[in-house]
Amino acid sequence: MPQVTVHVAKTTLSKLIEAALAGEEVVIAKGSKPVVKLVPIPQGRFQIGLLKDQLTEPGPDFLEPSEDADLDLWEGRD
Repeated sequence: MPQVTVHVAKTTLSKLIEAALAGEEVVIAKGSKPVVKLVPIPQGRFQIGLLKDQLTEPGPDFLEPSEDADLDLWEGRD
């Protein structure tokens, strides 16, 4: 999409947003000087169990008490 002026951007904002979401580069200019680029914000989705089939060993049980040796290391004792 070519560069558009602020005035045109005000009147066609919905179309410009759709163009940016479709992957087009949308540049808004003051006069002939480009000042901003309209880009979409990435929409990541959180998915529970994403790595379910890729993990082979059970992870640590964080509710179990830690070993004394691990606590000593954590607290900086030799």
